[in-house]
Amino acid sequence: MNLNSLLHARADAGNPVRVGVIGAGKFGSMFLSQALHHPGFHVVGVADLNPATAEKALLNTGWPKERITRHSAAKALNKGMTFVTDDALSLIEHGGLEVVVEATGIPEVGIKHALAAFNRGRHVVMVNVEADVLAGPLLAKKAAEMEVVYSMAYGDQPSLICQQVDWARTIGLEVVAAGKGTLYMPEFHASTPDTVWSHYGLTPERAKESGMNAKMFNSFLDGTKSGIEMAAVANATGLTPAPHGLDFPAVPVDELASTLIPKEAGGQLHHKGQVEVISSRERSGEDLENDLRWGVYVVFEAPTDYVKRCFSDYGMITDAGGGYSALWRPYHLIGLELGVSVAYAAILKQPTGASTQFVGDVAACAKRDLRAGEELDGEGGFTVWGKLMPAADSLRTKALPIGLAQKIKLKRPIKQGAIVTWDDVDQDRTDATYQFRREMEAQFGPAPKTPAGAPPATPGAASGGGTASGPTKPKDNQVAAARN
Repeated sequence: MNLNSLLHARADAGNPVRVGVIGAGKFGSMFLSQALHHPGFHVVGVADLNPATAEKALLNTGWPKERITRHSAAKALNKGMTFVTDDALSLIEHGGLEVVVEATGIPEVGIKHALAAFNRGRHVVMVNVEADVLAGPLLAKKAAEMEVVYSMAYGDQPSLICQQVDWARTIGLEVVAAGKGTLYMPEFHASTPDTVWSHYGLTPERAKESGMNAKMFNSFLDGTKSGIEMAAVANATGLTPAPHGLDFPAVPVDELASTLIPKEAGGQLHHKGQVEVISSRERSGEDLENDLRWGVYVVFEAPTDYVKRCFSDYGMITDAGGGYSALWRPYHLIGLELGVSVAYAAILKQPTGASTQFVGDVAACAKRDLRAGEELDGEGGFTVWGKLMPAADSLRTKALPIGLAQKIKLKRPIKQGAIVTWDDVDQDRTDATYQFRREMEAQFGPAPKTPAGAPPATPGAASGGGTASGPTKPKDNQVAAARN
């Protein structure tokens, strides 16, 4: 509750929090729009594959042209300006930087930038949830080893959900369910970049004029982003997915406490302590009143009859028995709120949520019948969508993570709705991102069950590739620039 005053104290001391932003897309731009208005932040640089895109993002969010330079980060640091570059790694290496905001959305790029930042002693705010779900627990471990912070991005829904879960647990309430809202219909799983805009009520021409990326927006629609975000919440909180993944029940906010509770209590949950996404639309196509399409929620249980009476005394909405209640937040402001994470990392040395365990995973699931020889095109594309799974099931079935289902060919045909496995694809096992993921599985995945009398299995062997050592030197983790 003192972040604002602490930031002002840094500014008054002539030592604002110095930030580098990688990726000048929507999330990065939203942060830039607010960092401009607080003297406690100094955005030293913005890196993007196209420097003109970064400069445009700064100008579009109100930055005076005279505060933008393409000369050097040193000039930006000394003069209070912001350096625009296409070299993300050079920005990370520059002296004086404290926090790196990784907002590229590309998992392999995010992992490489994070490792480079850790090795340089920088805190990392990982907007790139795709990278976090692919290998977040191992990234968090490597950050801790370097005594820096690895954090989820406040303003994005996973971090806000983690905050709600932490609030409930801190005051002694058992968390029964937590998650977010979205617009969902079963047929959306088959949506492609060619069909996405009709679901949003836009023409392709109008979307293009607005600079909207079809593949990115399709990942929100086809269920992939929901799966990714709930896996991140699971890995940060220990809440777990249902065995079959997300149900997307249509639930208005005033029915959260009576619906998102276990079936034996009259609700719809598979178990207590579950992550779930709720839909703002009935399966009939009718939109709900009092929906939570843009928000987040937590459902909790009273531990005693006394607390149940307190729920009643203070007018809380509960289930019929009075023991379950809920709180929710109707909106999230995305990158506009990111400064909270940056301040937490730099000043308090704390994350606003971090993946510390591997309990949720997101597997590539075929959108249609796929042919042998076809190349998968990843999140939001034409071939696969991301399905949430318990991590133990993902490893047991050798499921291909959605974060690696990009530019990889199938060795055999896959039926629509089937999970793509490692055995189905021609994977380059020398790839650094693949190896880093395998190292994460080996260190954080559940050990496979060993039959009586058999020798112990190698940790991670259930995932179909055993252990692997991820790159440890900065030179192994470098890329030329960030993508927006």
